[in-house]
Amino acid sequence: MMTTMAALLGALPLALGAGAGSELRRPLGVAMVGGLLLSQVLTLYTTPVVYLYMDKLVLWLRRNRPATEGIARDRI
Repeated sequence: MMTTMAALLGALPLALGAGAGSELRRPLGVAMVGGLLLSQVLTLYTTPVVYLYMDKLVLWLRRNRPATEGIARDRI
């Protein structure tokens, strides 16, 4: 999050700037700020969801494993 915030705050002068040539730099600043905000929000919401689904998959695989594997492992 700190890297994203540093890049976002660095792009704010481009997005909010006024003066000579600002009409050429402003779209770049807006695209950078918007892209950084969107990617950060998506990352913060999708990462926990992926981990939850992976945990459910592991639990499902453990529950549906054949019983013979446990017996063979005990004999070794």
